[in-house]
Amino acid sequence: MYVGIDVGTSMVKAAAFDDTGRELAVSSRPVDLRLHGGFVEQDMEEVYGAVVAVLDEVTGRVPEPVELAGLTGQGDGVWLVDAEGRPVRAAASWMDGRAHELVDRWLADGTFETVFRRTGSAMFPGCPGPLLAWLDGSEPKALDAAKAALYCKDMVFQRLTGAGPTTDVSDASMPFLDPRTRTYDNRVVELLRLTHRRGLLAPVSDPVATAEARGEGLPSGTRIANGPYDLPACALGAGVTNPGDGLLIVGTCLASLVATTELDLTGEPAGLYISTDRPGYWLRAMPAMVGTAALDWVLSTTGVRHDEVDGLLAETPPGANGVRVLPYFAPSGERAPFVEPRLRAELTGVSLESTRGDLVRATCEGIGYAARHCLEAAGLDGNLAVCGGGTRSPAWMRLLADVLGRPLRVVEGEVGARGAVLAAAERYGVPLDARVWTRPTQVVEPDRGRAAYYTKGYEEHLVRLAGARARARTSTTRD
Repeated sequence: MYVGIDVGTSMVKAAAFDDTGRELAVSSRPVDLRLHGGFVEQDMEEVYGAVVAVLDEVTGRVPEPVELAGLTGQGDGVWLVDAEGRPVRAAASWMDGRAHELVDRWLADGTFETVFRRTGSAMFPGCPGPLLAWLDGSEPKALDAAKAALYCKDMVFQRLTGAGPTTDVSDASMPFLDPRTRTYDNRVVELLRLTHRRGLLAPVSDPVATAEARGEGLPSGTRIANGPYDLPACALGAGVTNPGDGLLIVGTCLASLVATTELDLTGEPAGLYISTDRPGYWLRAMPAMVGTAALDWVLSTTGVRHDEVDGLLAETPPGANGVRVLPYFAPSGERAPFVEPRLRAELTGVSLESTRGDLVRATCEGIGYAARHCLEAAGLDGNLAVCGGGTRSPAWMRLLADVLGRPLRVVEGEVGARGAVLAAAERYGVPLDARVWTRPTQVVEPDRGRAAYYTKGYEEHLVRLAGARARARTSTTRD
């Protein structure tokens, strides 16, 4: 069997597959996010313990030899470790907002744009550049004690294998990697005033690093590959490899990816170019900060259960009876397809007559509009696949198809873990049929009439968003 490990933001999963890509077993375990005053942190030991636990469960349920394992996980953030891969402090999540003032300053003085023009990476508060700069100013002793500033999957890889600290070109893409040379751009390090911390950046393994497991979670000697991180892993697992084709991941983060062979560093700085194991081939990524997390907040606030969502969507008309939601709930603002660290969510059109269904549908529609904005900015002109936790709601998938105005190739199951296995197989020269592994579960077609309605709604969304962005900038100026 083949094992894929996906170390997500709120859930750690392991999945076992046979050689045709059929899922044999899946194990998952939630992990905590600690939110306080704009800080969003995770306990590395809890995360690693969850990885070992799900691997023990999966390998115990499927008593077959493990041919190889692929590892993926959440990107960005800062995971400071010592020489053994043990935590120096809590991991700062990609959702962290503590460095927003640095990003504001770099937006104002041109540093932000300069970095984008060099690397194709539009920095946001939760990416390594701002976080490392913040830590250097506020917690220098933590950086002094660290051997490396890793990404999530890299920490897990080091602990599972005993290999030295390493990352890959996909994770390194934000914000230090030059996408043309596939090496760190030292000028960017200098611009962020981190030259004296340059040694903390993990060596980039190109292609992804491989090693053998030491026996925790996986049998000793199991071959394992480190990467790519979850966004490009999902693209592989969904079969998005042809230029122009795209993927929408409806998960905690709402991520839009489009495959491309063109590197265009002009235009509004936003998103990033994710380098892949194929030189000259990138994923133009517009990963918005909040996806299902926005809906989860509305559900918890209104007391709606997840199993009620489809019914509420079915009984509430398009337009949600005038309720509108700008779904920018992240404490660090938004990062794609624009960067506004101070942007916050807005609910309008709410009255005493508004229902729970109105709020739920308006939130789903707002997320759909945000996805359309990201996909257009990323250059989608081919087929669109969709995956993530949101695909479990048939009604939401129909709504998304209508809002986006195009068919959705729905790929269910553990798509990130699947992509991690395919990447590992490519690295080890194991012949797996990617077309069979990535077949869609279903194709959801849009309704022509509703699609026309939502095209107008999308235009109105952009107008409301422009006003919200202007207000966010005004608040920055006042501060």
